[in-house]
Amino acid sequence: MAVVYGDVTIVVDEQDDLFYTRAALQAHRPEEGRITVQPTPASASPAALAHDMLYALGKRLAPGPNSPDVWLDSVNTAWLATAAWGVAMGVRHVAVPRAHLLTLRRIDQLLAWRESTGAQLTLLWHKPPHELPPALARVERRISGRDQFEALLAEPGPIPTRPYFPPATPMTRPAALAAGQSPAPRPRETRAAPLRPGQPAHPCTGAMATAQLVQAAPSIEIASEEAAALTALVHPLIAGALSVLAFTRAGLGSLRFTRDLDITGDVCAIKLHGVGHRSCTLHAVPAWARPLLAGARAHHRLTAHPPGDGMFAPVLSAEARHLRAHARRLPQLDLSVPADALAP
Repeated sequence: MAVVYGDVTIVVDEQDDLFYTRAALQAHRPEEGRITVQPTPASASPAALAHDMLYALGKRLAPGPNSPDVWLDSVNTAWLATAAWGVAMGVRHVAVPRAHLLTLRRIDQLLAWRESTGAQLTLLWHKPPHELPPALARVERRISGRDQFEALLAEPGPIPTRPYFPPATPMTRPAALAAGQSPAPRPRETRAAPLRPGQPAHPCTGAMATAQLVQAAPSIEIASEEAAALTALVHPLIAGALSVLAFTRAGLGSLRFTRDLDITGDVCAIKLHGVGHRSCTLHAVPAWARPLLAGARAHHRLTAHPPGDGMFAPVLSAEARHLRAHARRLPQLDLSVPADALAP
């Protein structure tokens, strides 16, 4: 059976056959763009389903009543983070067992998430089909039977609507460097001419243009356990910002000027800026940090910011306390000192 791009499928399991739930759980392979989300039963939190999806994506909310992730209790904030990670990680198919237990509001949230990401959504409905709510009763594609369900799980799923994180490709050298020519030494920084008092700062090119002329500075290595701790952070902007601090040891001032266009299309390099663009450095992005920066960029784009806006601005001002709290939770990375420079 062909898959309609970005469609919704209802799997009717009126007898609540354990086979369907087990098959859905076994199909959970985030690295292949497939996740299975298990809704938390009887949770009164408005953002509970978004948290369940974030958990399925490998993200972990910081525990405790004073958690730095408390701002993700906001429904809009949590679902925006979920959409950003879904896009950045290339999620193409989401299966949700026991969908008949979801409230109408949470079903609407799931459908809205599907609209923003373009992923295929499969809901396991363990009750008679006549009890489907209006939002799902209009869904044309319904299946029942083990063979149909196994075939559905075997389908590759649609291509993501917004491929923010394409496969990495090697950086090309400038066209002027023909075969056999010896390239001139490349500087590690781009420096604008000195500015006179009152003179506007020179415009600064993005990372793609800079990567054609400048050798990226190598990233600083960190332990795999530390990279895993950063990868598990829930908010895309916090995960992206702290990862940049970890592999560059740059100051927070550089992050204030980081734009969407300062990350290459393959997320292999990021350009950090000095005040007035007088000292801007291109840094190589390690493999573990690329999905995190892809998540930050997806979050930025989903909020409809222009490419020239500061990507990390929201967590360097209004939400600075959350960034600072997460930095303190990672003492092994020694990020607490720069994070303390943030305004309370």
